[in-house]
Amino acid sequence: MSSVRLRKEIKRRGKDPTEHVPEIILNNFTTRLGHSIGRMFASLFPHNPQFIGRQVATFHNQRDYIFFRFHRYIFKSEKKVGIQELGPRFTLKLRSLQKGTFDSKYGEYEWVHKPREMDTSRRKFHL
Repeated sequence: MSSVRLRKEIKRRGKDPTEHVPEIILNNFTTRLGHSIGRMFASLFPHNPQFIGRQVATFHNQRDYIFFRFHRYIFKSEKKVGIQELGPRFTLKLRSLQKGTFDSKYGEYEWVHKPREMDTSRRKFHL
């Protein structure tokens, strides 16, 4: 986890988030590994978003980094919609994915990041 910005550190943020369940947006999780990670993120939130709250949690995958943002829709008119960041925001980098329950000693790994092998090409991404 890196680039962590809490709500109070974000300039021009919106008012406090409401208790409504946010809508989830998963961008660019297209590979088999990406689908697995996307399902894990989606399971963190209930599956019945309350659109009245106009809140959105976005997980965006770009160059094997996962960016998290929390926004609120602002309806300026019937045709124009803007977003306002509520916070927090942070960036994640996947290091490994274990099968089954977490066991750091004897766990079976589905995927492990190997920096010397995987970071050599700037065009090939794994998520």
